[in-house]
Amino acid sequence: MQSSTSSTTTTKRPYKWISNIKEHAELIAALFSGILILVAWLTNTIVSEPTSITLYVLAFLIGGFAKAKEGIEETIENRDLNVEMLMIFAAIGSAAIGYWTEGAILIFIFAMSGALETYTMNKSQKEISSLMDLQPEEALRLHDGQEELVHVSELSIGDHILVKAGERVPSDGEIIKGKTSLDEAAITGESVPVSKELGSEVFAGTVNINGSITVKITKPANETLFQKIVQLVQSAQSEKSPSQLFIERFEGTYVKVVLLVVALMMFVPHFAFGWGWQDTIYRAMILLVVASPCALVASIMPATLSAISNGARHGILFKGGVHLENLSHLQAIAFDKTGTLTNGTPEVTNTHFRSGNEKELLSIFTAIERESNHPLAQAIVRYGENQNVQQHIEVYDMTNIAGSGVTAKVEGKQWKIGNADFVGREDAFEFEGGIGENLAAEGKTLTFIADEDGVAGLIALKDQIRKETKDALQSLRESGIYTVMLTGDHDTTAQAIAKECGINHYIAECLPEDKVEQVKLLRESFENVAMVGDGINDAPALATANVGIAMGEGTDVALETADIVLMKNELPKIANAIKLSTKMNRIVKQNVIFSIGVIMLLIISNFLQMLNLPLGVVGHEGSTILVILNGLRLLR
Repeated sequence: MQSSTSSTTTTKRPYKWISNIKEHAELIAALFSGILILVAWLTNTIVSEPTSITLYVLAFLIGGFAKAKEGIEETIENRDLNVEMLMIFAAIGSAAIGYWTEGAILIFIFAMSGALETYTMNKSQKEISSLMDLQPEEALRLHDGQEELVHVSELSIGDHILVKAGERVPSDGEIIKGKTSLDEAAITGESVPVSKELGSEVFAGTVNINGSITVKITKPANETLFQKIVQLVQSAQSEKSPSQLFIERFEGTYVKVVLLVVALMMFVPHFAFGWGWQDTIYRAMILLVVASPCALVASIMPATLSAISNGARHGILFKGGVHLENLSHLQAIAFDKTGTLTNGTPEVTNTHFRSGNEKELLSIFTAIERESNHPLAQAIVRYGENQNVQQHIEVYDMTNIAGSGVTAKVEGKQWKIGNADFVGREDAFEFEGGIGENLAAEGKTLTFIADEDGVAGLIALKDQIRKETKDALQSLRESGIYTVMLTGDHDTTAQAIAKECGINHYIAECLPEDKVEQVKLLRESFENVAMVGDGINDAPALATANVGIAMGEGTDVALETADIVLMKNELPKIANAIKLSTKMNRIVKQNVIFSIGVIMLLIISNFLQMLNLPLGVVGHEGSTILVILNGLRLLR
């Protein structure tokens, strides 16, 4: 028998220190160039000038290589100038007029800000890597009573695997033996373990806490919910927000304008104001440094990536920066009812039977409904079994009347179970003094049972609202967001649910095409509208809204159509996502205003001849580092 230990551990790389050096190569190069600059400056009066210049040249090459390579490659690829090229020109220009120290410091700080930006990207990528590491590479497959250690990619739908206590589940499946508790934090962001029994669904990447279970595979390894999460986050990181796209389009034009102004600056002040040639060229080089939009370019992407990573860590998946940015602008949200505002499964809330034989009637009710697979019938069976009804009642001649109910014989007596019209509307609503009308007014679905003597009882059922629904909707309303419920239920039921939830408005009897139409109407009244749903019938409306939000336990179609996915069906996370979006947009705005302010201040100071090159370098590159650090706050 083979051990399954390797199914929960990651193979350690023998030369991890090499990969660490590669990962931090940009930072190491920047620091080494800084050391060379310091040595050259300290020994400037001791060693010969050629030796000092050689050290500065080495600092240029080592510190500036990564950014120069990036700038040149992007310029060739896009056929457009960029910020990196401005820095190269500024450093070369500084050296050309004899300011080796200032040019080298420019390269050093530029390299440091670049290393910090790379760190932001790597930090975001590590969220993916840490997710990837959570899925085991091997599984313990059971075959003819034997345990066989196989790679996860070899698992097929229907295979049985053994997952021991402390191990991670290798693939999505269903428990067919044993019971346990699973830590589903990797999927839902919720750290509280979830109890799992026979028939429960389990997901790849979750941790089996306290019992061995046998799982039947229900999805291939590359189609698990876990893999979908990874793909969604990867896709989000590669998609840019409208603000970022604007900055990137603006960058090329801005760089050309700066170069044109610098070219004029190298001649105009000499002839117009009588500046010396050295002063004129020196001021032109300072302008080239301080007018570069490095901080402006770095204002958005680090903040966006940090927010996406933060959301993924807490079970909120954004499919791109554009959706994250738009979320804070929402003015109205439309909600599907079943499975979104409610639990999605009906529960028995009231029972009324002829006095004297309640237990017997409930047993007959349960026995007949056990033969049906209708959701209401299944709910009644669950209730009956919890009430310990009589078992093994024989049911004969059962007939299903579509849309109405069923007929059957029990112990030689004919029974009818169904809606009021099926058993006789007048008798149904006169039963027990008209209790049925009161229950229907509360939005409950009524199922009646009748025999030859008339209506013998009724059971009221209701799809209960989620326990967090009221608070979630209250939070949204306090944020000034208008809430609407779209449901296929009759008006009476919809009205009762809407009142219980505290929603602003409801629209009943909605077919899928009606939901799309209602979302379009909302968009005419409100500039930005979101749709929240979980079913196949919600997918068209999700696609129509400005922002589509899917519940994580919903259908694959809904998950693929939506822009944002809540991995755990928790409505309060919508408010959390909006707050995250608002905070990100606020930080981006701070960064943009700050970076433009610094550029303008430095340019004015340079024209007034109050700024030297070292201060210009520190002010410009320092502002870049500050906006990146400000964006990183969203990782918390």
